[in-house]
Amino acid sequence: MINKSLQQPASNRLQSWIQTITDKFERLSPGMRRRLQIGILLFAALLAVCVVSVPFEFYSQCVFAIGCFVVALVLRKQTGRFPVVLLIVLSLTVSLRYIFWRVTSTLAFESWIDFVFGYALLAAEIYSLVVLCLGYLQTSWPLRREPQMMTAPPSEWPTVDVFIPTYNEALDIVSLTILAAQAIDWPKDKLRVHVLDDGRREEFRQFCDSCGVNYLVRDNNRHAKAGNLNEALKVTDGEFVAIFDADHVPTRSFLQICVGWFRKDPKLAMLQTPHFFFSPDPFEKNLNTFRSVPNEGELFYGLVQDGNDLWNATFFCGSCAVMRRTALMDVGGIAVETLTEDAHTALKMSRAGYNTAYLAIPQAAGLATESLARHIRQRIRWARGMAQIFRTDNPLAGKGLTFGQRLCYLNAMLHFFYGLPRLIFLTAPLTYLFFDAHIFQAPALMISAYVLPHVLHASLTNSRIQGRFRHSFWNEVYETVLAWYIMGPVLLALVNPKLGGFNVTDKGGVITDNHFDWKLARPYIILLTLNVVGMLFGFWQLATGDRGAVTTILINMAWTLYNIVISSAAMAVASETRQVRSEPRVAAELPARVLLPDGRVIDGTTMDFSQKGIGLRLPEGVTVQQGTHINVSLFLNQQEKVFPAIVVFNRGGVFGAQFNSLSLRQQSELVRLTFSRADIWATNWGSGRPDTPLAALREVSLIGVHGAKELIKATLFQLRGRLTARRRPSPVFDNNMEKQ
Repeated sequence: MINKSLQQPASNRLQSWIQTITDKFERLSPGMRRRLQIGILLFAALLAVCVVSVPFEFYSQCVFAIGCFVVALVLRKQTGRFPVVLLIVLSLTVSLRYIFWRVTSTLAFESWIDFVFGYALLAAEIYSLVVLCLGYLQTSWPLRREPQMMTAPPSEWPTVDVFIPTYNEALDIVSLTILAAQAIDWPKDKLRVHVLDDGRREEFRQFCDSCGVNYLVRDNNRHAKAGNLNEALKVTDGEFVAIFDADHVPTRSFLQICVGWFRKDPKLAMLQTPHFFFSPDPFEKNLNTFRSVPNEGELFYGLVQDGNDLWNATFFCGSCAVMRRTALMDVGGIAVETLTEDAHTALKMSRAGYNTAYLAIPQAAGLATESLARHIRQRIRWARGMAQIFRTDNPLAGKGLTFGQRLCYLNAMLHFFYGLPRLIFLTAPLTYLFFDAHIFQAPALMISAYVLPHVLHASLTNSRIQGRFRHSFWNEVYETVLAWYIMGPVLLALVNPKLGGFNVTDKGGVITDNHFDWKLARPYIILLTLNVVGMLFGFWQLATGDRGAVTTILINMAWTLYNIVISSAAMAVASETRQVRSEPRVAAELPARVLLPDGRVIDGTTMDFSQKGIGLRLPEGVTVQQGTHINVSLFLNQQEKVFPAIVVFNRGGVFGAQFNSLSLRQQSELVRLTFSRADIWATNWGSGRPDTPLAALREVSLIGVHGAKELIKATLFQLRGRLTARRRPSPVFDNNMEKQ
């Protein structure tokens, strides 16, 4: 009798086998998953011995590369974690094979210029390969922890101190966080909200008194935010501490789904939730990609932190987290030795033997940085702080950390060293086009046969792993924008980790007009100009150079063209888009009711909301004149809350209303009905379209074209302004008038 399974096509049998293994892998315990990942690394090392070092001629290498890539394309379409594991093994195999060939067959340099540029590129490639391997370790198998709800009666729930540190943020921003913290669903006698005002402002004291929260100040600003939190720890005594940045608005369910894990695990010291933003960051705003392309931080909060959780290496991120007071005090409070006090505190907790956890469900939302300048300053502080930890409390040294924890922390710190490698990749082909430097001592076709599999497998595998939270090629754009600015501070922190002070990232500002930030764009302009000139050199060499070097020239021109696309996309980010609202609207469809002055009651839905206003959609045919005073009703658990408002615009059944002199109680009720709703943030979490590498390349390329256009427009505008200034006649002064 013939086995029916053998009558199926080979591709179907392979898919069925992969699915069976995947189902078994999904049922593994976290401990078994960790052991499995270690086994994968050992298997990859075995492949390195058996396959990586085997020398192939050109055609043999091509056959090997094509075979691996075909298998990768099949695996990419499969669901579950097991295909991801196989993709990682394939990617590591071809990448390690490339770097082995690179080290053993391409470094016979003949001149000093070849030597300098060749080894610089090799160092950048080794750095990238190390980060790639560590990234696979972190993200291949996220833990996906579920909420642990409180089961004990509320009378047995612990007391929680909610800290809201502030320094220079506007009261309009901080008041939203304060009111949301008060609205957290927790026994009121066990919830204590504290505003820690390092700005020592009287209006903050008055607001806190009016709404019944504690107002804490100190007589100095030592150690910035970390010192502020530590002072608050001295005068409070709650069993747990929840920390929210001044612009991070917690949901009502925050404590109920977080604190349960502390009751289940007595050694749990800290539980972190994602940082979710209801306003676009400079990339999303200036490139018009808000909610369509995952932002820069989504990969970390959507995947990396979840992967860290498997290794008990979750990072504290400074906000949206709960900590056990006894564990925090045991490590000396919030760390003050470095600028990234949050990650350093978590590292100390791990060294002390405590557990950390991550819950990948947005339970708070905040404001992103509005301008590119503020965004860069924030990232410089993060980069300098992580370099300080690397220098003073290196995770590879010292006691208390497991192997997985050391590697997770190491990767987080190494990540911020990308500045110099990124600049090397953006200029490497120019060394040949400008100086005829041969940074690869190998035939051009052989280089392609080894380089392309390495690049394609890394791209394909990361696309499969990260697709919901990072689209292909966007990492290069993010790094290019920041590379020049973080390179110096990171290298300086390695030399002297004590240099550099803490700076608070301003939030809630406005950008009054569209403009091109020439100062910040200067590095991108230089990179773009160099690569464009390099392309012109390439065309000149094709026309007049050695015919035997055509393949080498074309390879370097292709690399240069890609760098032009990335540099142009970075340029587009420097074109700041006007933002006149200091309080961004949050898109949400909620049931609403409108009471008109004539007594008519109309049911509709909200389109968006903010602290100051609301957008509504009413049934077709309903019109409300601008300036009309109305009452807007929103609902919570069948309870109706009414808010007076005035209509500010009306366009075809869609109108906007501005709230009219809300009392403090009404402001609190509004926050509870809008910003404190967890479902609004969870709906937008990881819900974008999955990554498709070719579509992402097209998208980045179009943004690059847009960036080039913006540069040309800005240049013409500058030239026109200067010409106009030169043609303007000089002022004529009367002899009796004093010249100013």
